[in-house]
Amino acid sequence: MAEKRDYYEILGVSKTASADEIKKAYRKVAMKFHPDRNPGDAAAEESFKEASEAYEVLSDADKKARYDQFGHQAFAPGGGFGGGFGGGFHDASDIFEQVFGGGFNINDLFGGGGGRRRRNGPARGSDLRYDLDVDFEEAALGSHRTITLPVSEPCDHCKGSGAQPGTSKQTCPTCRGQGQVQAGGGFIQFSQTCPTCGGAGETISTPCGACNGAGSIKRRQKLKLRIPAGVESGSRQRLPGKGEAGMRGGPPGDLFIVFHVRDHDFFKRSDLDIYCEVPVPFHIAMLGGEIEVPTIHGGAKLKIPSGTQSGKIYRLRGQGIADAAHGGGKGDQNVMVEIEVPSRLSGKEKKAMKELCDQLHDNHFELSAKMKKTAQKFYERKRKLEAE
Repeated sequence: MAEKRDYYEILGVSKTASADEIKKAYRKVAMKFHPDRNPGDAAAEESFKEASEAYEVLSDADKKARYDQFGHQAFAPGGGFGGGFGGGFHDASDIFEQVFGGGFNINDLFGGGGGRRRRNGPARGSDLRYDLDVDFEEAALGSHRTITLPVSEPCDHCKGSGAQPGTSKQTCPTCRGQGQVQAGGGFIQFSQTCPTCGGAGETISTPCGACNGAGSIKRRQKLKLRIPAGVESGSRQRLPGKGEAGMRGGPPGDLFIVFHVRDHDFFKRSDLDIYCEVPVPFHIAMLGGEIEVPTIHGGAKLKIPSGTQSGKIYRLRGQGIADAAHGGGKGDQNVMVEIEVPSRLSGKEKKAMKELCDQLHDNHFELSAKMKKTAQKFYERKRKLEAE
């Protein structure tokens, strides 16, 4: 027989651990290796049994003291200390139940909810997800859509019972209506879903002819949807009660709309702000003037100072996305200038343009002068490095 592991090592605590620390450590280990969580895993089952044995000793002050002094020999047959392992507990499940509370249900413990409950009561319907592609304009300004999706609804023929009208369900003879049966044996015993009724607690001898005993049928349902202004890709909208039908008279689930916003050729978005690149005729950029800029709310005037360069960004306040979620104001639109030079000039136009340009000098072009100065410094340094 393999040598027993140290109880403190099994639970991962020190000898000075408090009762609360020991209990917390056992909960963690027991939940990890519980047979219901690891069906068919003999190693996990053995670890669960081992952890329960360790907790049964270390949680009892008297047994813990004896174990600290004599180790596993304190509970060996003929050890003379009496009691031994199992005093007050029948198996590992008893210990687990004592720690987590009476009438525990492992499915409730790991999946939500608490305490044993009958599986044949009303059950809420499943939530549904619908991914909706929307244009940039719809997302920015808000819109309305009609969508069609398949949804389970209570069967009209059997009123959601699943049984043919004139007949009724019967209590499951295997689990006697509990929806679960006891499995395992000896030291390890745990609950599992009833194989006869699938956890419903009831059986149907004459299923409904319309829904084949499901209690619900699939129908294509049309829903009118309001797209709020300002939604982004990944935004979710919850429609209560528009999900799958509930079981056995339970309420329906919810429908979650997940938005995916298509890109726009001109407008780009960042949070509530809009960004765009606007071409500005070179003469307006040179002399100054006013241009009209498209915004999601309509055209807006933008003053361009003389000498404006490409890449300059101007802000149009309040021309961005409305903060509908928080009832606040609007974002801004950020306009990046892109200088546009004329194309397809006639010979006469080119001649006139040349006469104008001949009057310009290097000091009219600050960026070019700055570039030449920077390059000159680089080449001077380069020559010094080559001379060394």
